[in-house]
Amino acid sequence: MNTLEREENRESELIAKLDAAIEGAKDTCERLEKRAAAGLKATDKVIRKNPYPTIGISLGLGLLIGVLVMHSRND
Repeated sequence: MNTLEREENRESELIAKLDAAIEGAKDTCERLEKRAAAGLKATDKVIRKNPYPTIGISLGLGLLIGVLVMHSRND
């Protein structure tokens, strides 16, 4: 085998590995999308079932984050 043939073999192997990695990434992305959609549906159900507690919790968290940000700016 000459150098050119070895390089072509190596290139083919690297392309195959890259293709496998891309397919794996696509599969992972699809699974994450499905999990995110399921989480979104569950969150939507909870919010629609309990709108006022959700508003209160959101307001409290926003206030807490605001206080922490203002506190860190003063330091």
